[in-house]
Amino acid sequence: MAARATSSGTISFGLVSIPVKVYPAARSKSVHFNMLHKTDKSRLKQQYTCASCGEVVPTADRVKGYEYARDQYVVMSDEEIKALETQSDKAIEIEEFIPIERVDPVYFGTSQLLGPDKGGQKAYQLLNEAMLKMGKVAVGRFNTRGKQQLVLVRPMGRGLTLHGLHYADEVRSFDDIEFGDPVSPKKGELDLAEQLIEQLSSERFAPEKYEDSFRQAVLAAVDQKVAGEEVVIAPKAEANEQIIDLMAALKKSLGERKSSGPKKPAASKAGPKKVTAAKARTRKPAKAKGSAPSSRKKASS
Repeated sequence: MAARATSSGTISFGLVSIPVKVYPAARSKSVHFNMLHKTDKSRLKQQYTCASCGEVVPTADRVKGYEYARDQYVVMSDEEIKALETQSDKAIEIEEFIPIERVDPVYFGTSQLLGPDKGGQKAYQLLNEAMLKMGKVAVGRFNTRGKQQLVLVRPMGRGLTLHGLHYADEVRSFDDIEFGDPVSPKKGELDLAEQLIEQLSSERFAPEKYEDSFRQAVLAAVDQKVAGEEVVIAPKAEANEQIIDLMAALKKSLGERKSSGPKKPAASKAGPKKVTAAKARTRKPAKAKGSAPSSRKKASS
């Protein structure tokens, strides 16, 4: 199914303007549950209640307030907030080009895909190929929804991606983290750690190797419940042996890697038969007598 653009915009740098369309870069497939009334299984609705009097507050009686000190607020009207917003012309104004390796991933936020809009195909492709050849990415500001968002435009194959960036004062420093007393690893420990890292190293990141086992387990259990079958609880994983000695932990990890050889998927001795996400979506469950129709609707809890 073709992706649908969520908005449009313009990449501008110097005297160049490139009309683009903005597409979601990812879609969440996380399992979500609805909150239901335990008695009649009806869906629950959330309400805003006053922390002081406990009354339910309707929309007409709600105002926005900024907490400048604990339990002390400055009330801002929608008109006052609107007056402070920047012009939402959806322009992506590039301010500088830098090497991608100079950008720490901790600054990355949301990601979106950029596609060329009408009349912008040639300029779009030119910018993409030039950035790929030079190994550069673009840092700029995206004027949208009344705000200026710090963004990074990155070439990725045949197209451009748009990454929202955190501002410097939004990223925490390790100065805020408690490390305890300083320690220095021994040379033998460091050598073993390097060997283990080398054994577990790969040339590239292959996301297709990984899957959400929890989501697949939930969908399989839902199918069984819909079909009126007994749900089998997966056996609990054995608790890992706690090893305090760092050297012993590294040696044990290396020993297990050498003795096991290439990792193969182990056959489960107990528990329900694995149902893949594709089978869970396409299998038609049998309707149990007396059971209410059920479906897997996604909704946030």
